[in-house]
Amino acid sequence: MSSPSMQNEYPIELVGPDIAAYEASNIGIPYISSFEASRPGPHVMISAVVHGNEPAGAVAIDWLMREKIRPSRGTLTLAFMNVDAYLRYDPNDPNATRWVDEDFNRVWAQDVLDGDRDSSELRRARKVRPVVASVDYLLDIHTMQHLAPPVMMAGWLDKGVALARRAGVPELIIADRGHAAGLRMRDHGAFAEPDAENAALLIECGQHWQASSADLAIESTVRFLHGLGSIDPAVAESEGWDGPAAPQSHWVVREAITIESEKFTFADKFSGGEILPAAGTLLGHDGDREVRTPFDDCLLIMPSKRLWRGQTAVRLAQRG
Repeated sequence: MSSPSMQNEYPIELVGPDIAAYEASNIGIPYISSFEASRPGPHVMISAVVHGNEPAGAVAIDWLMREKIRPSRGTLTLAFMNVDAYLRYDPNDPNATRWVDEDFNRVWAQDVLDGDRDSSELRRARKVRPVVASVDYLLDIHTMQHLAPPVMMAGWLDKGVALARRAGVPELIIADRGHAAGLRMRDHGAFAEPDAENAALLIECGQHWQASSADLAIESTVRFLHGLGSIDPAVAESEGWDGPAAPQSHWVVREAITIESEKFTFADKFSGGEILPAAGTLLGHDGDREVRTPFDDCLLIMPSKRLWRGQTAVRLAQRG
C-alpha cells in the first residue's frame, strides 16, 4: 500500500538537506556511517527519515556530519533509514512520501522481518537490521502531522523513561506500547527486553515542516549524546545544552484507539497535547460506535489523519 496523498494544512518552513554525499558508507550499507573512538563505550545510533516526509532528522544528521561530530568513546552510527521515500519527497505534495510501499516503522517484528512479504521498506529494514541489533542506545528522530507539543516516546519499560530523563528534552515523556498495526524500530529486539541494558527513544520534534522541529532535532541529539558521555562535553557546552532543560513530566499511554470500522471521525479538531479533564468526553465515532475518554485528565497523543481500519486514531495517556 503506497502512502496516500493528503491535503497539507501547514506552511512548509523546512525542506530536508541533499543527502547524496552520505550514500557512501564505511560499513557497506548505503547512507549509514559509523565512527569508532579509541576509548571503549556504548554503540549509539541516531536515525532519521524512517518516514520520508519528516526532514528534521535529516537536518540533525547533516549538522552532525558537517560539524564533524565524532564519539569521544564507543561508537556513533548516523543512519538515514527510508532513503527511497525521502528521495521522492515533493514539497508540492509533502504528505505523499511518508513511505514507498508500507510504513517502515511497522515492520520490525521478528516474524515480519523473517517472513516472505516483500516491499521497499522491508528490503531496507532487512539490510539495516544487523546494525540496529548491534546498537546499545538509539535516538530515532520523527515529526508529527499536526502542530502539537513535542513528545519523547520512551516505550513501556523504566529504562526508556530513565534514558529520556538523561536526554532532558522535550517536556513530555510518554510511556507507550506502540501500535496494533506493527512493531516500531524503537521496540525491536533487545530494546524491548526488560533485562537488557539496550534502550531506545523515539522523539517527535514538532510538526513535519515547522522550522523549530529541526532546531529541536539537533538539540535533542546533542543532549542525548552528551547524556550518554558519547561526545566531547564542549559540543553541548558551546550551545548551552549541557545543563537542565525545562522540567519534564511523565505520562503513560493507557489506551491506543485502533480503528475497527471503515470510517472514523473525530468529534473536534484535535491536534495533540490537549488534556480533556472529564472521563467520558466524546472523542469521536468509529463507525457507529462512540469513542470516549476512559479517565479524567486524559492527554491526547498524536491524533492521526490516516483514519483507516487497523490504524491508530489517537493514544490516550494518564499522568505517570
